[in-house]
Amino acid sequence: MADAVSARTLNRTTLQRQLLLERVPLDARSAVHELVGLQAQVPTNPYPALWSRLEAFTADDLGTLLVERQAVRIASIRGTIHLLTADDCLCFWPLFRPVFDRELAAHPEVGPALVGVDLGPVLAWARKLLSAEPLSLPAFRAALSERFPEHDAAALAYACRNHLALVQVPPRGLLGRSHQVTVTTAEAWLGRPLVASPSVADLVLRYLRAFGPSTTADIATWSRLTGIAAVVERLGGQLRQWRDQDGRTLWDVADGELADPETPAPVRLLPEYDNVLLAHADRSRFFDAMPSAALYPAGQLRRGHVLVDGTLRGSWRIADGRLDVLHVPLARADLDAILAEATRLAAFMQPDDPPAVSATAI
Repeated sequence: MADAVSARTLNRTTLQRQLLLERVPLDARSAVHELVGLQAQVPTNPYPALWSRLEAFTADDLGTLLVERQAVRIASIRGTIHLLTADDCLCFWPLFRPVFDRELAAHPEVGPALVGVDLGPVLAWARKLLSAEPLSLPAFRAALSERFPEHDAAALAYACRNHLALVQVPPRGLLGRSHQVTVTTAEAWLGRPLVASPSVADLVLRYLRAFGPSTTADIATWSRLTGIAAVVERLGGQLRQWRDQDGRTLWDVADGELADPETPAPVRLLPEYDNVLLAHADRSRFFDAMPSAALYPAGQLRRGHVLVDGTLRGSWRIADGRLDVLHVPLARADLDAILAEATRLAAFMQPDDPPAVSATAI
């Protein structure tokens, strides 16, 4: 029988592999690769995510990657917008075509609007159009409406989003810049084709290296791909097994090291969407109890998450000139650590006029 691993060991191991036990001296591109991408549907989310993980990280470090086309924002993992290195974009996007196909068929408005539509000519025309120059979404929909007036232009645009690898180009995604979504094809933007035969097995190995011992359900939740159990079985000797406190089988790369469960976990302020909290079907390694709804008040969108000793203890957001932290009752030392980290984050996010920091217990 596989050896047992405690919930605290899983917590520390995942934090370690996600670069959250201590800030590391990696460059931004290497970190994005090691983390297997970062959630980026909120354009600013990758900035606090990388700031919380890297030594001496600056907003320009990431901005330069986007402008110089070394990294892109694209719908990929789980069908959601992620920040990926250029190489991972070209490799990953074809792997997630089944996710996009299922999403398109299940969409309550788009699916019916596309019944009987021959998408071949639409996709060929759209690929040529978007490869010539990036277009804003309104301009793209208008062009589709003019070229294919007999069809629903919004549905056609959504079909293109799911059938073509469309990157969102800068200045979208640059900190301190606001710009509408403007897209072109990944192949045109990066000057290289998509990988013809990418490996799901390699993707699974990348996931395990980045997130630690996990069940097949965890891997499927992170990826939304089917058939993960069969992929794990084929990997055979490249993996080792553990079992969690409930007896479930956990898989890890064969050379994966577990973190010392007694390793201190410093306070971290993570963005609204961060894969460390979204990459498992069972998220109990970070939640010792269900998070209180009071940490995320109705109407207060884009609240990030506060980890204390590796578990969720609060939320934060910047609004109305303040960085506001809501937290469960905490020891004075923990609260002081949150305020110090929040003050540094406020200065990073808005260096010209740092928001004042406040903290309120719920």
